[in-house]
This record gives sequence, C-alpha cells and structure tokens, in this order.
Amino acid sequence: MKPTVYVLNGSNLNMLGKREPHLYGTTTLAQIKERTEALAEELGVRCEFRQTNHEGVMVDWLQEAYEADAAVVINPAGFSFASIPVLDAVKLIRQPVIEVHITNIHQRDEQYRHSLISLAARGVICGLGPDGYLLAMRAVASSLSQQATAAR
Repeated sequence: MKPTVYVLNGSNLNMLGKREPHLYGTTTLAQIKERTEALAEELGVRCEFRQTNHEGVMVDWLQEAYEADAAVVINPAGFSFASIPVLDAVKLIRQPVIEVHITNIHQRDEQYRHSLISLAARGVICGLGPDGYLLAMRAVASSLSQQATAAR
C-alpha cells in the first residue's frame, strides 16, 4: 500500500493567480494540485490535496491525517501566524510535516515573518513559489522511504 501525504492549504489560497499576483504569481492552486499529484504518482505516494478557508476544517483534516498515520505538506497561509488550534493539530502528526510558503515570509512585513506552525514542522520551504510544493513532496517521500528501509 502506498503511503499517504496530505497536502493541506489554508485561507485564501483558492485565490492564487488572482490575489496579489505581484507576490504570489499567476499560478493557480488547481495548477499546483495537478503538478503535485503528478509528482506524488511518480514518487509512489498517495496525495490528498485540499484547501480550506476555515480553521476548524483544517484542524479536522490534520486529525484525519493523524488517524491515517499520513505525512503532511502544509501551506497554512494566514493560519501560520495566529492559529494555536492548527499548531496543536500539527503536533499530533507522527510522520514528517513540511511547511510550505510561496513567498519568503522572512522578507515580508513583520506580521508575516513568524509562523507558529514552524515550531512543529520537520522542515520549512519558503520563497520558491509553487515549486516549494514539489520540493516538499520530494522531501516527504524521501523521509518515508528512509523510514521504510530502516524498519526492514
């Protein structure tokens, strides 16, 4: 059975390609989803790609990922900077968690520089645009492969 990776996207990411293209570019979330799912297939992992504007839904999905013993790639977007419930749910995850941000949050205004989610993530990829999702999938797949090899 293929390992599962939940790719979870937070608030306003459904507006990629329209919202502040000078910061986020013109690539849509649908295009990111298509590329991420294609890479997941190539890497031999199952991909659950989702987006929500609602904090409680994100928490539910993280709990679902925990129950499935899945890895997580998360772009928490606005939940990054103030959501203790999302942070607490991320802390549940036993498999690798990679946090992704399309922009380099360290170059942004002060309120966007400090992600709470980073406290629980194994790694953070920021500033590489939509390619950050692909790098995160590769990192998760590599980590899962290493774990499987070590378990043998």
